[in-house]
Amino acid sequence: METSQGYAPPIVTQLSVFLANKVGRLLDLVESFDRAATCQICAISVHDASDFAIVRIITNNSAAAREVLREQDLAYSETDILVVELTRGKTLSNLCVPLLSAELNIQFAYPLMLRPNGTPTIALAVDDPTLAGQILRRKDFRLFGEGDLPSQTSGGGH
Repeated sequence: METSQGYAPPIVTQLSVFLANKVGRLLDLVESFDRAATCQICAISVHDASDFAIVRIITNNSAAAREVLREQDLAYSETDILVVELTRGKTLSNLCVPLLSAELNIQFAYPLMLRPNGTPTIALAVDDPTLAGQILRRKDFRLFGEGDLPSQTSGGGH
């Protein structure tokens, strides 16, 4: 994709779900996605606090995921993130160095469970996803969009 600034990287929508910190709430959330035929959780990260938890999820269909959350009457927010493949010669440190050089802050990162191509893949939230994506592409990292994310029934890749 092109923008007035050049390359626009594929962006994936992360949904941050706010759950009461009660026994069984996380199970209720993931079971609601298990029942949804239109989307699956590809990555999950749980951040626990005393009264609530923030559950960050990436699905292979963010529009359907929003509907699942609305049906469950769950509060959530959205964040644009990058999904980056880590392969031979494209390590986490190789990813961090050019972002540091550009003074881009990595806000958080976590791995994907369902990965395109079955290769190690990381979800990455940064200050400026467009600039970070441009930098990573120049360093020959492969970036994935939502349409690249597999479903469990697809065998883990395209």
